[in-house]
Amino acid sequence: MKFAWIDLRNTPEAHREAVVDAAVHARLGGIVSDDPALLDALPPTLTRVLIAPERVDSPHLVAVTLRDRDQLDRLTADAAFVQVSDDPSLKLACDAATRLGHTIVGFTDPTKIPLEIVIAAADGAAGKLVTVVADLEEAAIVLDVLEHGSDGILLAPRDATEVFGLARLLEAVTPPLELTTLVVKGIAHNGLGDRVCVDTCSHFEEDEGILVGSYSSGFILCCSETHPLPYMPTRPFRVNAGALHSYVLGPDNRTNYLSELRSGSPVLAVNSEGRTRKLTVGRAKLESRPILTITAHSPEGVEVSLTVQDDWHVRVLGPGGKVRNVTELRQGDELLGYLAKEQRHVGIPIGEFCKES
Repeated sequence: MKFAWIDLRNTPEAHREAVVDAAVHARLGGIVSDDPALLDALPPTLTRVLIAPERVDSPHLVAVTLRDRDQLDRLTADAAFVQVSDDPSLKLACDAATRLGHTIVGFTDPTKIPLEIVIAAADGAAGKLVTVVADLEEAAIVLDVLEHGSDGILLAPRDATEVFGLARLLEAVTPPLELTTLVVKGIAHNGLGDRVCVDTCSHFEEDEGILVGSYSSGFILCCSETHPLPYMPTRPFRVNAGALHSYVLGPDNRTNYLSELRSGSPVLAVNSEGRTRKLTVGRAKLESRPILTITAHSPEGVEVSLTVQDDWHVRVLGPGGKVRNVTELRQGDELLGYLAKEQRHVGIPIGEFCKES
């Protein structure tokens, strides 16, 4: 889970009290300061981080400012702050990130290359990497660097408004979904229709796709073209998603019709275990093709419908990420899907009566 700390060292004193109140209200992770007395006055619900030149006795999490490798080797604290300005300090940050519980890193280089190096070095380490950011725009970038991002961010907000903006930014991280196993009930060939290919600005993994369905109550996990096809190269950025009327599940539990997707639209990538991430649509391509309709049902008896192009190379995913070609589906085959708990009005969840067929 991504988190954020507020840096009071550079927050204007006139806004400090409001910033702290906002951090408590927004349930941010912690407060950073070099003033022990200021931290002592904070509520215990916040992680209180003391920046110090050396290890000191304190009830708070002490982050020692590191200058060289010898100091790191002698360090008795489990947190540190490293300012990266050259190759030795970059290596120091990498070493700290692999050894300590928390490593706060600031960068003088405006590019994200040094941060990428630290993230790569710390991959698999038990500790948390916290990156200093200048503003909310940089925070959004840092959270996504190398698709992994920094575990945490440290921001000195100008006022309380930026604290709430930071909280909203953290909420934008897409939560996992609880997928269900659907059983194919029938396949119907329906003649000609308009289907949409969704091309994103990112590569899909082999067991990833997007959730699409004819009804807002249920979706089937449509596979990306990451798997080999005859006569054409793979297109790991593409999902041959379905007919233009279909719903596609996006971030924030919102849906769109496939016909509404445009360059720049957000879409939700979902893998076979339910992990999600937000992707950006580069192009949505609508063409007339023969279509077929898949009807399936959940263990609870909820019916799910999906209309797709009637072609062997169009695929959906089954349990365990098993790839299934839609023209080879048979009654009783198992697919991965998602059941929505609410009905929809203009894509927004709403608790109202709605029957779709």
